[in-house]
Amino acid sequence: MTLAGRHILLTGAARGLGAKIARRLAECDARLILADIAEGEGHATAEATGARFVKVDLGDPASISACAEAVREETGGTLHGLVNNGAIATGIGGIAYDAIEIESWDLVQRVNVRGTWLMTRACAPMLIAAGTGRVVNVASDTALWGAPNLLSYVASKGAVISMTRSLARELGPDRVAVTAVAPGILTTESTEYVPEQRHQQYSQGRAVPGPQGPEEITDSIAFLLSEGALPLTGQVLPLNNGYVFA
Repeated sequence: MTLAGRHILLTGAARGLGAKIARRLAECDARLILADIAEGEGHATAEATGARFVKVDLGDPASISACAEAVREETGGTLHGLVNNGAIATGIGGIAYDAIEIESWDLVQRVNVRGTWLMTRACAPMLIAAGTGRVVNVASDTALWGAPNLLSYVASKGAVISMTRSLARELGPDRVAVTAVAPGILTTESTEYVPEQRHQQYSQGRAVPGPQGPEEITDSIAFLLSEGALPLTGQVLPLNNGYVFA
């Protein structure tokens, strides 16, 4: 797999899955721009992958616009790939639908849903200019099987899946492919507070039993960013070792 010469913007790149994606894309020789709200860890990941780091707050439209402008200056206005990985998972430890605070619900939707839309909208002209633009949205298989006690997060990732399909049709005429990956629970920092029972549920329920690390899905993301991924536009790939089948 090679992404040599392809400029790719990755959000949520500072740690966890995002950092693993960054390292894999760097191995594929992509020209990376990493974005995250966490500056310290973001700069460290950028240094480790030979990338440029840009701070972004996905809950702030002005910050997203500034990030896109920085990408435009860095790439000369041509962007080959966007990975919308940045998200928050408030309540990931488990909280009932009737115990979610309205402010918490709104924050999750603002970052995960609106942030994904605004970042895609801001980058679309550069993706179109590339002629082989690719957008990969990181969703979650919780939206495919309806995980309980995680409603705000599940709703946000369900919206990301729906947006993927709609954007694939809107951007398709410009040969921009839009896909989504829907991993299950991965062994990253963001899942440290998930109840052990849920971890066991996934480990035992997968067709390939056991825990799943973030490095197991990075090759698939790299392929979806390649020129050969155009036929997959609009598809949602449940990269969860067989916990949910599409």
